[in-house]
Amino acid sequence: MAPLRAISSESRFRVLFVEDSPEDAELLQMQLEDAGLDAEFMRVEEELALHQALATFHPDVVLSDLSMPGFSGHDALRIVRGHAPGLPFIFVSGTIGEDVAVAALREGANDYILKHSSARLPAAVERALREARTEAERARAEAELMRSQRLESLSLLAAGLSHDLRNILQPLLIVPDLIAQRSDDPRMHQLASVVAECGRRGHEMAESMLSFVRGSRRGSELFQLSDLFHAVQLLLKGSLPRGVEMEVKLSDPSLALDANYTELQQCLLNLSLNALQAMPSGGRLELGAYESEGGVRLFVADTGSGMDAATRDQLFTPFFTTKSSGTGLGLVSCKRIVDSLGGRIEVTSTPGEGTRFDVWLPAPVEEIEQEFDEPALAVAGQGERILLVFREGSRLTLVANALASQGYRPELAFDGAAALRRWAETGAADVVVVDSRIELFPAEVLLATMHESGYEGPAIVIEDEQAKFDAAQVPAGVPLRRLARPLDMHRLFEAVEAALRDRG
Repeated sequence: MAPLRAISSESRFRVLFVEDSPEDAELLQMQLEDAGLDAEFMRVEEELALHQALATFHPDVVLSDLSMPGFSGHDALRIVRGHAPGLPFIFVSGTIGEDVAVAALREGANDYILKHSSARLPAAVERALREARTEAERARAEAELMRSQRLESLSLLAAGLSHDLRNILQPLLIVPDLIAQRSDDPRMHQLASVVAECGRRGHEMAESMLSFVRGSRRGSELFQLSDLFHAVQLLLKGSLPRGVEMEVKLSDPSLALDANYTELQQCLLNLSLNALQAMPSGGRLELGAYESEGGVRLFVADTGSGMDAATRDQLFTPFFTTKSSGTGLGLVSCKRIVDSLGGRIEVTSTPGEGTRFDVWLPAPVEEIEQEFDEPALAVAGQGERILLVFREGSRLTLVANALASQGYRPELAFDGAAALRRWAETGAADVVVVDSRIELFPAEVLLATMHESGYEGPAIVIEDEQAKFDAAQVPAGVPLRRLARPLDMHRLFEAVEAALRDRG
């Protein structure tokens, strides 16, 4: 007869015995292992050891004797419930009366088993573990629902605040003109200009509140990073605690970005203010930027208290905060801003040594923007699906908008893995346009994998001198066209139209 199997041999569990008899614990362990339970086991027999095991061993289930010298199973149950209310707890005793069993269940035990009749122990453990897992999943679902409801409430609050802030800031756009008309003092004119700029940026920040909860994308502008960092320095000047030094490091003063100035300023301010709060006794704050990976890398670094791994893992979780008066939305807002620009944000930190945030953003794509100044071609598309795979977010968006203007339906992916997911989900692509510089999967590997998965359509590869494309790796069944950089939109339109025409 095959042994009764436990919940799963694919998961490894931790079983804690509260048992004064090593022999009894060993017999129970053998019975669970014979039933297929893959687990680590630990035995304790007194209160202090139980507290230590709960704190360090982190059991998934506790099996406890009812009566032990100087320590009872009821005490063990009370301690376990105080430590983790949902932790499965099963009494396994030599003798237990019906009244005692009922009382144990009322106290919070999940089940009770007699040692001389323990055949159903594996089934009881299986059921307890399954119920605990179900309860944990239900709790997570409830937490996500609560978080969603809080975000919905935040959306309504942001809409109201945005309206009120615009009304409050309106005088900042009117008064500067009045000051300029009534005074010839150049210092007053300069002050009026500063006030007007603050009012304009304030209006944009009010709109940014709505874009955060609605996920909308604000307009962008081309600006130099030296101007952005100068503005951040001025705004932080009054917030610098004593003993904190601030330094700006720009590898090239002419570095520029095409992004929403106000949102990026907000992002750097959030990161900088967090850094200042991590240095209550003084330290060093560094803001900088340099060219990296074909784009621009901004960084905010401090010499403050640092963070452990558990804190770093939750940094971008809505409403997570280590501050008593924090909202837990500042870093979430930063990540949303960076993601909307096709970039990424990374953090490195060591407790007691400091923290560094790196923000990588794609550089402006001048050669594509210039193409839109030329006469547009006649609309050629009839709603055909074009799978676009580009590493740079700005380039991806520009090419997608251009193809959409020609009547096509672009599907966007930032890397090879995202493209494969998109292909697996939809299974629909009439043409694939792929950048030879994509990450995770080289362009030729992506096309070969898609062909193996059933894709029989044409492909257009945008080649770069620094990322050579090996056409020999692409199956002969994939009709292939290759375009060299700089990308000419007219040539891309013609290539797409020709690829669709040849496909028939």
